[in-house]
Amino acid sequence: MNIPFSTFEHMHLEINEKLNNALLKVLNSNYYILGNYCSIFEEEYARYCGVSYCIGVGNGLDALTLILKACDIGYGDEVIIPSNTFIATALAVSKVGATPVLVEPELATYNIDVSCIEKAITQKTRAIIGVHLQGRPADMDSINSIANRYNLLVFEDAAQAHGAHYKGNKVGALSLAAGFSFYPSKNLGALGDAGCVTTNNPDIAQKVSILRNYGSNVKYSHICKGENSRLDEIQASILSAKLPFLDKWNEDRRVTAKRYLEGITNPLVTLPLASDTDYEHVYHLFVIRCNRRDDLKNFLNNRGIGTTEHYPIPIHLQEAYKELNKNYLPLAEEISKTVLSIPMYYGLKDDEIQYVIDTINSFI
Repeated sequence: MNIPFSTFEHMHLEINEKLNNALLKVLNSNYYILGNYCSIFEEEYARYCGVSYCIGVGNGLDALTLILKACDIGYGDEVIIPSNTFIATALAVSKVGATPVLVEPELATYNIDVSCIEKAITQKTRAIIGVHLQGRPADMDSINSIANRYNLLVFEDAAQAHGAHYKGNKVGALSLAAGFSFYPSKNLGALGDAGCVTTNNPDIAQKVSILRNYGSNVKYSHICKGENSRLDEIQASILSAKLPFLDKWNEDRRVTAKRYLEGITNPLVTLPLASDTDYEHVYHLFVIRCNRRDDLKNFLNNRGIGTTEHYPIPIHLQEAYKELNKNYLPLAEEISKTVLSIPMYYGLKDDEIQYVIDTINSFI
């Protein structure tokens, strides 16, 4: 049996007519940038997340960068982020000239360990970015509480958590502003790069709208040094076509995760925490840990099961961040050496799930 790590085939086939109609409507409109379809999606996604504003941008990295710019975070400032996250979280901080300060994760959740945040705060600290890694919300109540004590701003990196809930509220509505990625493999994915910012703050919404469009809110009048980062009409129309199905697709992922959590019993494998009422996981990824990760990866791949490592080199050991190499972050390093993502996508069949479970259990 051959099971890919990920595929869009099942979801796209299911709504193929809607996707084709969405593309044709944009094609026939002859208007492709910052038009009606972008506005429609922004309204729909804001309503879905339970916020007042959604601003479509070019990608998830730009979403975080524009949030920081809109809040005047830059040179001389420090922003606290998890040591265990995709490099885009750190790059956004670096792009505005600020310094990312890495805080270790909880080994059980992979998200930032809130008990370690206060030790990282200095006079230069301006903000904390909570990352909802793999689709599990971070402990935002604790993060916001710490931030309030030290007069810091709080943002969310929600790139992997579309539709996830934290204590009854959707991610994207748990901080001053949140950045989303709609990269094709996300739970809500476009057909190319795309992203957005969600917020309840009208000033941030206005500033991000201006910054994404060359610093302009009136054509050829530029009030600040902005970017070219706009959610195009094709991607917006595709996202609008997919959004009504997101909750169904997420629930399918939870069913698959439940099967994995109940069925994988190999003592060499550590499983992620299950979804619960306070932390409603959407399982963008299903990540297991094994001290013999490379052996397990080869074992699964040789039996037709696709896997991926998220992420094999932690940020502080990347060449791009060699200035951070002096920091020893043992949990980030342990996670990078032991995690393995196994197949998780909408449309996994019962026999495929069972094959993955049986194969992992047979690894010795």
